[in-house]
Amino acid sequence: MMDGLVKGVRWLLMVTRTLSGICLLASVAINFVNIIGRYFFSVSIPWAEEIMLFLMVGCVFTGCCAVAWEGRQIRMDVVVTMLPDKVRDFFALLSELVMIATAAAVTAFAWPVIVQLADFDERSQAANFPLVIPQAMIPIGYSLMALLVAVRLMRRPSRAPGADASQH
Repeated sequence: MMDGLVKGVRWLLMVTRTLSGICLLASVAINFVNIIGRYFFSVSIPWAEEIMLFLMVGCVFTGCCAVAWEGRQIRMDVVVTMLPDKVRDFFALLSELVMIATAAAVTAFAWPVIVQLADFDERSQAANFPLVIPQAMIPIGYSLMALLVAVRLMRRPSRAPGADASQH
């Protein structure tokens, strides 16, 4: 079962990395075209800044999945690294559980806002783009991060007492 789950995670990571890359490339392309238009033709794209911002939101909240799977989140662990192995392992697990709880809270609080944006068909000012799409990227990204951290914790090998800390 765990092998199938890991295959699913690999597929999900491929999809999210691809989406993140597409969002980044599209943002760079829009910025490039806007710069060329502005400096060579004295015409700028009125919706470019909004769409680039939405693409950056998409890039960050799809790209964060790979970070969560690899456990490379930003951590304030200067003191924790100096602690004994068992205490360090406890804080590492606590950190992962807090991340999952935070992701669940963000998703729960964001969902009513997203439903309202969809119900009222709220749109951006310059691009007339549905705001539900970039706003939905936040809870989607957090939910996927929580899922990936949970799977990573499930497949984490339990360490035998006295095992070397470099094994995990």
